[in-house]
Amino acid sequence: MHIMEGFLPPTHCIGWAAASAPFVVHGAVRLRSLMREKPQVRLTLAAAGAFTFVLSALKMPSVTGSCSHPTGTGLGAVLFGPPVMSVIGAIVLLFQALLLAHGGLTTLGANIFSMAIVGPWVSYGLWRLCSSIGLSMAVGVFVGAALGDLATYVTTSMQLAAAYPDAASGFSGSFAKFAGIFAITQVPLAIAEGFLTVIVMNALAEKSSVLEDLGLIRAQP
Repeated sequence: MHIMEGFLPPTHCIGWAAASAPFVVHGAVRLRSLMREKPQVRLTLAAAGAFTFVLSALKMPSVTGSCSHPTGTGLGAVLFGPPVMSVIGAIVLLFQALLLAHGGLTTLGANIFSMAIVGPWVSYGLWRLCSSIGLSMAVGVFVGAALGDLATYVTTSMQLAAAYPDAASGFSGSFAKFAGIFAITQVPLAIAEGFLTVIVMNALAEKSSVLEDLGLIRAQP
């Protein structure tokens, strides 16, 4: 992640684009409603987008045709929910493909699916789970951001394995190879992203009105 331009077969590009499209359309509807109902969160929304753009632009070579980096999507998933992050992530990936040659247009659907859909949903689900069992917000944010990052790379490994199965062991053997190589760089990056996301959330918590507006904490009497 990001899978580079032209690396996936055309049928895979079309399939991943078709799989991603409903999530992005739904996210656009949710984003429009959010902006209409809570216009005061626009700056926070922009900050979440910038956070994702900067972190996901810090690419490190990992495996042929791809790279490793933080994703930055866990923060926005907790703040606004995964549907909104599908749109933010799609915009980030589009600009990176056009301006930084990071990812590509033919592989945009696949990259959206892994970084802007799977990652945010995993982050949000784990954050809600941690909250439901009484863990602190900091713990929930760390777990969600770190494992959401890893989920993105597991998905990317699956996408690459599906496109390039091993001659002897097929999909499973190829997936094990891609995921194993990714893990070397991605596990420490995911842990670092988890801590960084907690720091940003703590900074937002100091401005209690931001999290109150989003319904993440109760307003003080």
